[in-house]
Amino acid sequence: MITIRPFAALRPKSGLESKIASRPYDVLSSQEARHEAQGNEKSFYRIIKPEINLEPAKASIKEAAYAAAKNALEEFIREGWLQYDQEESYYIYRQKMKDNDQYGLVCLSSVEDYMNDRIKKHEFTRPAKEEDRIHHMYTIGAHPGPVFLAHHHMAELAAIKKSWCATHKSDFSFTSEDDVLHEGWTIDDDQTIEAITGLFFKYVSQTYIADGHHRSAASARVGLRMRQETGDNKESYDSFLSVLFDEEELDIWDYNRVIKDLNGYNPKEFLSAIAEHFDVTPSEEEYKPIEKYTYGMLLGDEWFKLELKDKGQVGQGIQSLDIQVLSDLVLDPLLGIKDQRTDPRINFVGGIRGMNGLEEKIQSGQWALAFSIHPVSMRELFDVADSGQVMPPKSTWFEPKLRSGLFINHFNRTS
Repeated sequence: MITIRPFAALRPKSGLESKIASRPYDVLSSQEARHEAQGNEKSFYRIIKPEINLEPAKASIKEAAYAAAKNALEEFIREGWLQYDQEESYYIYRQKMKDNDQYGLVCLSSVEDYMNDRIKKHEFTRPAKEEDRIHHMYTIGAHPGPVFLAHHHMAELAAIKKSWCATHKSDFSFTSEDDVLHEGWTIDDDQTIEAITGLFFKYVSQTYIADGHHRSAASARVGLRMRQETGDNKESYDSFLSVLFDEEELDIWDYNRVIKDLNGYNPKEFLSAIAEHFDVTPSEEEYKPIEKYTYGMLLGDEWFKLELKDKGQVGQGIQSLDIQVLSDLVLDPLLGIKDQRTDPRINFVGGIRGMNGLEEKIQSGQWALAFSIHPVSMRELFDVADSGQVMPPKSTWFEPKLRSGLFINHFNRTS
């Protein structure tokens, strides 16, 4: 069964939450982070995108960036912008974005559960990106951003969270620039803490990584390294920072593709080739799929609706995913893209950027073709993870994104 732990978080001084909190490190470029942090010395980007602290000539030097992150974290603590809680607690992190309202349990998840596959994965990690997170976490001695985990619906836990939030004043409440409400509560009652821990240990046999495969893999490897170096399995680094959400509260968005070229086809030939498996219909406006096995395709400045002709040919499990169907029938055989993780001819555009994000890529002249894809469901994610299979990279986009800097696990704390 699943082991979770309360912890004494390092978190913003009351009133500084909105100044410190940042988007996750991997959803924006260094240039975008530098722009968003401009004029705000308390921006958490200084810790999770530490290259923005450096002169451009040094920003690409990894070791300098890791050192800058460590120095920035120490500065935040020294200045009192980040402060330690004194007692081990669970926390509730609420996010409300339009009609989506989700209440996450902030806790430490077990490295052992990760290594023994009780924390389920659905994506491969990229070695270079994983190594970057390892060096970053190890250097600063902390988990600066949480892993986004999901679990099957648990009515008793949902009732505990709802009751706690209704009867206790929140620690913070602010609305971020993308119009998402962020609120947090501290669960510091021993009886409630024991009840929550017991629910997971008794009734939850697995949790699922929704977002944060690189962070969780890196956290596990850092934890194992720290254990070897110290000869200890100190809970703060034998676990990793996570926020657990009920499946019924979560919303998966589309994750779309852009392609550099038509692999030798001209537009007319490509339309003819793709028509072997799809009904191709010109669309007077952008097309965003509303049902499985339909796709939007932007070729040049023209939108098309694609609908799979023979849905009976679709397999089970991972073969039933819309992105896998597109990969099997178009990306691989027609466009020659065998490995979406490594092929430089493909790029990914999260659904938060909308169809405009695809159009902007094509209009830049650097990309020739775009596909909009129907999103994966939570049930599909669970089924693929349970089967031990792996989705194509960048198959799921969750919104709203967890903000970094609101809860930190400082496992190398010295005071």
